[in-house]
Amino acid sequence: MKKTLTAAAITVAVAATGAIAETHASELKSAALSAFQALFTDYSEEGVRTYIAADIVQHNPFVPTGRDALIGFLPSLEASAITWTNHRILQDGDFVVLHNSFTNAEAFGAPEIVTIDIYRMEDGQAAEHWDAIQPFVTETASGRSMVDGPTEVTDLDQTEANKALAVALIEDVLMGRDPARITDYISAESYAQHNPGIADGLEGIVAAVEELTAQGNMFQYTEIHAVLGEGNFVLTVSEGQWNGTTNAFYDLFRMEDGMIVEHWDVIQPVPTEGLANTNGMFTGFDGVGPESIGQ
Repeated sequence: MKKTLTAAAITVAVAATGAIAETHASELKSAALSAFQALFTDYSEEGVRTYIAADIVQHNPFVPTGRDALIGFLPSLEASAITWTNHRILQDGDFVVLHNSFTNAEAFGAPEIVTIDIYRMEDGQAAEHWDAIQPFVTETASGRSMVDGPTEVTDLDQTEANKALAVALIEDVLMGRDPARITDYISAESYAQHNPGIADGLEGIVAAVEELTAQGNMFQYTEIHAVLGEGNFVLTVSEGQWNGTTNAFYDLFRMEDGMIVEHWDVIQPVPTEGLANTNGMFTGFDGVGPESIGQ
């Protein structure tokens, strides 16, 4: 006799699936945080071996690929007394996104820096790593810091819709497809800006665009390489031109009620000299580009 599921059984099954997904997300986040803890707090070779894969693929252009290279950095990291703080963490499939700040970070180009790091996790270890790094600016146009603001992940059922919203903003406004649609994406009532050179609100964006355009230095986004999100937070990784150089644009958005209400970013010029690996800053994002949304 054919069996049918009752409504109660379906509810239990859906709840169980959600609980499994949440457990998986928690485990991946914990492993990614432990990898950072081993590198930048404990300076622990054992920890690095536990949480980072031996053949980790490195997309930071100044770090050699492979775990042994990271282990080799531990003594200098400990000697510098570098400190690390995680501000936000998101999980999307096998990818974990970490929004971080560092002090005593002269080895990375400035005493204080802000970074957005991405790990692709595999079997409980970090198997691939991308990042963008920017000096920490203390005096900002909005009065906000580059890392403060809400951290709680909510609205998990809106993840795909929020990813689509972020992509539409970039394609229409930053790639010039239909800039007038900016009010379709960014809240006119409340928009908190953490880019150090731009003030809060739509007015801040307009003023910044006018100033950069007058200088002949408006940033130009040319390609979106990755879209990663969890609930009300979405990160896009894009490539484009600014200040006469090719740049990696890491934009982190917070959404609320179908609108973008907050923005953080990290912008790093793509180096062409002194490279420690040939992996590139934008390769390897298979299956998480704009075309993947809703699949």
